[in-house]
Amino acid sequence: MPRLPIVDALLKYKEEENSYFAMPGHKMGKAYEDTKEGKILLDNFIKFDITEVEGLDNLHNPTSIIKEGQEQLANYYGCKKSYFLVNGSTSGNMIMIFATFKEGDKIIVERNCHRSVFNSIILRKLKPIYVMNEVSEKYDASFSISKKHLFKLIKENQDARGILLTYPNYYGICTELEEIVKEAKKYNMKVLIDCAHGAHFGVIDELPDNPLKLGCDMVVQSAHKTLPSLTQTSFLHVNCDELLDEVNFYTSMFLTTSPSYLFLASMDYSRYYLQKYGSKDYGILINLCEEYRRKINLIGFYHIIDEHDIIKKSSSTRNKVYIDKTRYVINVPKGFSGHLLLDYLKVNKIQCEMSDSRNVVLIFATSNTRDDFDKLYRILKECNKDTLVDEYVKPMQYEIPLIDKLPWETLNMKKVECSIKDSVNKVCGQAIVPYPPGVPLIMPGEIITKDIIDIIGYYIDNNVTLLGVKENNLIIIK
Repeated sequence: MPRLPIVDALLKYKEEENSYFAMPGHKMGKAYEDTKEGKILLDNFIKFDITEVEGLDNLHNPTSIIKEGQEQLANYYGCKKSYFLVNGSTSGNMIMIFATFKEGDKIIVERNCHRSVFNSIILRKLKPIYVMNEVSEKYDASFSISKKHLFKLIKENQDARGILLTYPNYYGICTELEEIVKEAKKYNMKVLIDCAHGAHFGVIDELPDNPLKLGCDMVVQSAHKTLPSLTQTSFLHVNCDELLDEVNFYTSMFLTTSPSYLFLASMDYSRYYLQKYGSKDYGILINLCEEYRRKINLIGFYHIIDEHDIIKKSSSTRNKVYIDKTRYVINVPKGFSGHLLLDYLKVNKIQCEMSDSRNVVLIFATSNTRDDFDKLYRILKECNKDTLVDEYVKPMQYEIPLIDKLPWETLNMKKVECSIKDSVNKVCGQAIVPYPPGVPLIMPGEIITKDIIDIIGYYIDNNVTLLGVKENNLIIIK
C-alpha cells in the first residue's frame, strides 16, 4: 500500500503544537503571520514556486529584480556586494575558501568549525593551521577560541593567506573579533567569517556587532537560522574588491541553476523585515529574554550563561556585546544531564535546538511570545530534578596533534582498521569526533598520540558517543 512517510511525520509533528525554540527563525510560519507583507508570502508560497521565466531575472546573471534585491541586502548590511545563497551556508563557506585560497595555501582555522569548512579545505587542497578552542571548566561549554593561541599562530605563519573563524558559535558566544581583524591585517591576511548564527546581529545595540562592521573581508550568514526565511537560505557578503571576480565565478559554480523563488522571496522578506520592523521587535524580544532569564535563574537549579560568565570587562571590551541575548544556554549542575533536560522539555512540548552533557540551547525569534516564555518557565520550575541525574563526564583538554599528511592527501590512501591500543604513533585515517560537543579530537592525516588514546579510552569508559571509533578500532593510514 503506498504511503507518505515524510508527509505523515510532518503532519504528526505539526499536531504536537510544540513551543518552538529552534531554527528556522520563522518558527513554523508564525513570523509570516505577524506582518501584512509576511501574510502575502504565506498565502502564496506554493504559487511562488516557479522557475526563471521572463521578467523574473536570473540568479546567475542578475540584471533586474534579483540584482535590486542583492543591492538592497548589501546596503543594509554595509558591504560592497551581497549574494542570495539558495544552497545554504555550506555553499557560502565553499565560495569564501575557493575564492580566497589557492591550492597549497595555509589557512588558519579554528578547530571547532562547521564540517563544510573541513570539507572545503580538503577539496581546495589547503594546509590547515588549527586554533584551539577554550572550554569552560565551570560550565563544560565551548566558549570561544584562544585569542592568545591565535595571535601566536598568526606570527608563526605569516605566509598564511587568511583566517576563517566562527562568529558566534553554537552557544551564541562571540570572540573579540575587532582585535583579531586588526592583528590579521598587519600581515595582509584575509579574514573570513562563518556567521551562520548571526544574521540578526547589529539590528540593535544590545546584540553583537555585525562582523562586516568590524572590518572582515567576507561573511556568510544563514538567514534561515534566526530570520523569517526558509531553511537552506543564506547570505554571502563581500567587502574586498580584489576578490569579487573570484567570488562571482565560484558563486555561479556552487549554486544550483534551478534556484527556488520561494527561497529568494523569503530572503528578500527577511532583509525587508529587519529594516522595517527589526529595531522595535528585537527590542521587545530581548526585554522578554532578559526578564525570563532572571526568573529562570531564580529557580535556583538552572543557570543561563551570560556575558559575565564569558569575558572579563576591560578597556577594549567595555560597551561591547559578546553574546547573543536572543539565545539561552541553560546550564545544569555537575552530575545532571543536559540531554535528559532536553528530553524532558520535548515531552512537555518544548522544542529546543540542541543539548550537550550539561547544557541545553534554545534559539528565540521575534515571533516567540510571552506565552512561550511563560510555558518554558513553568515547565522548568515543575521539573523533578532527580530525573536529570547522570554520571558526570569531564570534557578532556588536549593539544592539537601534529600533521603527518594533509587532509586531502589521505583521501586515496590505503586505510585499515587498527585496535585503539596499537594505534599510537600511527596516522589517523578517519576523523574521531566526541559528540557532544562535536569538535574533532583528531583529523585524518594527524598523528595519534598516547594522550589521544587515553582520551578515547576515557570517553569510551564514560559512554560518550565517538564518531570514527567502531568496536574499539580506529581507521589508520596503512
